[in-house]
Amino acid sequence: MHESDRSAVAQVCGGDGNAFQSLVERHSKYVFHVAYRLTGSSQDAEDVVQETFLKAYRQLSRFEARADFRTWLHRITVNCSIDFIRARRSREIGQDLSDVEDAAAADLAQGASPSPDRLAMSAQINERVREALEGLTKMERAAFMLRHVEGRPIREVAAALGLKTEATKNSIFRAVRKMRAALEPFVHA
Repeated sequence: MHESDRSAVAQVCGGDGNAFQSLVERHSKYVFHVAYRLTGSSQDAEDVVQETFLKAYRQLSRFEARADFRTWLHRITVNCSIDFIRARRSREIGQDLSDVEDAAAADLAQGASPSPDRLAMSAQINERVREALEGLTKMERAAFMLRHVEGRPIREVAAALGLKTEATKNSIFRAVRKMRAALEPFVHA
């Protein structure tokens, strides 16, 4: 563990609530990045960051000093992200449409003009991916996102999720199989 993390954790556990601020400042960008990759939304990621640090503060007495603080925080972030995603199980149609509109605006800014067919296909793919991800179990989704979206090595995914390597590989395999089945119509379209 980074020495300044170790010192800050010891200070917080010793009753210095202000020492936690240094941990927040040091790790907030990292936590935001992880939350953003899992939620896909900066606003949702900000909510997850707040929840992550709140849980970390409350559970700091359970933190084992021999462990790496960032790895421990990563696991809390993943769990908070998964909980957040489950809580907002179904998005409003308006949000899905705004995602498509944002993509169209980005294309226009680059000088490209998306066709109505392309916009419709993007909306269908976006919806199908969202549904496919919702069809995964909590563990499968986390394993899939960490491995295939963030590009984390299996060993790191296993550590973040608190699983053995073989269980992690199985979760990723099941997630990929489910995602392939759900998205297969778009591959052969």
